[in-house]
Amino acid sequence: MKAAVYYGAEDIRCTQIPDPVIRADHELLVKVCATSMCGSDLHLYRGALDPIMEKGKSQTGHELIGEVVQVGKSVGNFRPGDRISMAYSASCGQCYMCQVGQTAHCETTQKAVYGFGIPFGNLNGTHAEALVIPYADAHAIKVPKEISDAAALTLSCNLPSAVIANRLADIQPGESVALVGCGPTGLMTLDISLHRGPGRVVVLDKVPHRLEVARQKGIVAIDVSVEGWKELALAETGGRGFDKVIEIVGYPETLQMCLDLVRPGGTVAAIGVFTDASFNLNLADVFLRDITLHMNGFANVQPYMWEALRMMERGVVNPQAYFSHTFALDDVDKAFATFHKKANGAMKILLQP
Repeated sequence: MKAAVYYGAEDIRCTQIPDPVIRADHELLVKVCATSMCGSDLHLYRGALDPIMEKGKSQTGHELIGEVVQVGKSVGNFRPGDRISMAYSASCGQCYMCQVGQTAHCETTQKAVYGFGIPFGNLNGTHAEALVIPYADAHAIKVPKEISDAAALTLSCNLPSAVIANRLADIQPGESVALVGCGPTGLMTLDISLHRGPGRVVVLDKVPHRLEVARQKGIVAIDVSVEGWKELALAETGGRGFDKVIEIVGYPETLQMCLDLVRPGGTVAAIGVFTDASFNLNLADVFLRDITLHMNGFANVQPYMWEALRMMERGVVNPQAYFSHTFALDDVDKAFATFHKKANGAMKILLQP
């Protein structure tokens, strides 16, 4: 079958690999109807994991809308023909960490993630014509036909992460909120945040078309590549700093932005995927300003998938609106390049096998 495979930094290609087969009773074989790209995939694309990737073999992709083809003997929740999605990380549902809601830290799968190669369990990826889902009963979910393919793809990662960001920030009515990073997950986070009754909301990014989407929602949008961006942002709070700051990028400099923007006693919720090994955290500053800092980039999305689905069904969010491009799987290299460069107004990209 066709599948996207990692060959090196900025070198992900569609190639032929053996068809996947079920080897355990807890597995599902799924035909991929559509898949997509996530901001975390760009860390892979840029080569952040290059030294520990198996070049020419490791598949990519962790977002899915698919159709069940074959069911393992112990799978009880699904039947052939079911339309499903799954969490980006594989979890068994039975171990201690799964029971306490830390599904991304599953002790059975050892933190396995679809499409991230040997460093994360060497699972197959969704950028393919088909894939196997292990422990399917624990982290897959049925998707009603009324939900579009594009919207359903966000159940694997983006939308549950946006739900988590809002829970961590715990925005109260009237509070000031800064959101650093307004890609698709950031914009979904913003959509949910606006339902919580915040006072002043500011988004910060450096991609013009992303900022424009936020402005169209009536939000103050600040370009961080412009000199004086921090002063512009803080002016929205009278110089005090924001009650709540949410980070959805995953770089040391964006985390520092959050610490610069939050008020004393405020909260930073960082759900970006960080791949840097170190960060120069000023402990005295965080201590003396009583900052609450949440780090949750390796998100436990499975417990929030049903809530995310309900939000789509009831019109709280419309993830399909953030899909800008569609590519065939054969053109996955072009899709990654477009997504990486944010070319031609690229937001979220849909891939069709």
